[in-house]
Amino acid sequence: MAAPLALVVVVAVTVRAALFRSSLAEFISERVEVVSPLNSWKRVVEGLSLLDLGVSPYSGAVFHETPLIIYLFHFLIDYAELVFMITDALTAIALYFAIQDFNKVVFKKQKLLLELDQYAPDVAELIRTPMEMRSIPLKVALFYLLNPYTVLSCVAKSTCAINNTLIAFFILTTIKGSAFLSAIFLALATYQSLYPLTLFVPGLLYLLQRQYIPVKVKSKAFWIFSWEYAMMYVGSLVVIICLSFFLLSSWDFIPAVYGFMDHPIFFMFIQIAIISIFKSYPTVGDVALYMAFFPVWNHLYRFLRNIFVLVCIIIVCSLLFPVLWHLWIYAGSANSNFFYAITLTFNVGQILLISDYFYAFLRREYYLTHGLYLTAKDGTEAMLVLK
Repeated sequence: MAAPLALVVVVAVTVRAALFRSSLAEFISERVEVVSPLNSWKRVVEGLSLLDLGVSPYSGAVFHETPLIIYLFHFLIDYAELVFMITDALTAIALYFAIQDFNKVVFKKQKLLLELDQYAPDVAELIRTPMEMRSIPLKVALFYLLNPYTVLSCVAKSTCAINNTLIAFFILTTIKGSAFLSAIFLALATYQSLYPLTLFVPGLLYLLQRQYIPVKVKSKAFWIFSWEYAMMYVGSLVVIICLSFFLLSSWDFIPAVYGFMDHPIFFMFIQIAIISIFKSYPTVGDVALYMAFFPVWNHLYRFLRNIFVLVCIIIVCSLLFPVLWHLWIYAGSANSNFFYAITLTFNVGQILLISDYFYAFLRREYYLTHGLYLTAKDGTEAMLVLK
C-alpha cells in the first residue's frame, strides 16, 4: 500500500477516534441528517436487546436492519466503534485500488484510440496524461475518508457505512474483472438495501468489455455471459437470504427490511448518485460515497458550468440543516416546512450538480470526436448545443 494512502487512513482513523471520545458523538448520533430509522445505531441496539430476550426484532415495526447485520454486532457489540472505523478504511482502500486499475484501463483505451486516429486532431489538451492521473486514486480515498459527511456517518455508527463498503468492493471486483466476486458483493449490497440492484446493468456492461464480448442482441457470447453473471448474482442473493432465514427461522425480516454503453463506470457513478438522492430516508453517508468519485472526473472540470454556485448551495444547506432542525424541534420558532425546504434545496442542488457532470461528460466526448474548435460551413466559429 502506498505510504500516502496509509497516512490518510491513519489521519482519518485518528479524527474518528477523537470524535468517538468527545461529547459530540451522542449529539451526532441523534441528528436526522446523519441517521434514519433504517440505519440508526439505536435501532440496532434495540434489535440486539430483543434478540437477547428471545423476541424476534421484526415482531414490531421499529427494526429494519438485516439479520446478518444484527448477528454481526451480536458478537462485535463491544467493538462497534472499531468496526465502523475499519469499515470506512476498507471502503477507501477498495476505492483506491479500483480507481488505480480503472485509470490503467482508461489510459490503455485512450492510447489505442489515438493510434487509430479516432480523436480529432485539435484535442491534444483534452488528452489525459499518466502524470495527471497518478494522484487520482489517492484523491478519491482522501475525498471519502476526510469528507465531513463520511466522518459524521461513522461517528453516528450509521450502518450506511457498511452498505458503502459493499458497493465499493463491488466496484473493485468489477473493475478487476472478477464476475463471481462482483456478483457476490452486488448481492450483499442489494441484500442490505434494494437500491444497488440498479448497478447490475453497468456492472455487466463493464465485465462484458473486459471479456471483449460485444454488446449485441444477436451475439451468443453476450447472452451466455449475461446469463452466467445474472445466475451468479441471483444465486448469491438467494444464499444470503436463506442464511438469514437459517439464523432467524423466520421470513419476518423481508417486509421489515425491504418494504415493498460504453462508459459503465461513469454510468455506475451517476447511478450511485441517483440512488443517494432519491432513496427513502437518505443520509449524508449516502452522499459521501458518490462524492468520493469527483477526483476521477477531474478532467471534466473545465466543462462544468455551475460548479461554484452548486458547491455553495450544498455547503450552505449542510450548515442550515442543524439550524432549521433546532428552530423547528427545540425553539419552536419555525415549522416543518423550513426543514423540508432546505432538504428539498439540498436535493435540487445535488440533481443539478450530477446533471452538470453528465453534460460535461457528453460535451468532452463530443469534442474528442469532432474537434475542440468547431467551425460552421462558412468557416466561422460554431456553437455546440446539447439537447
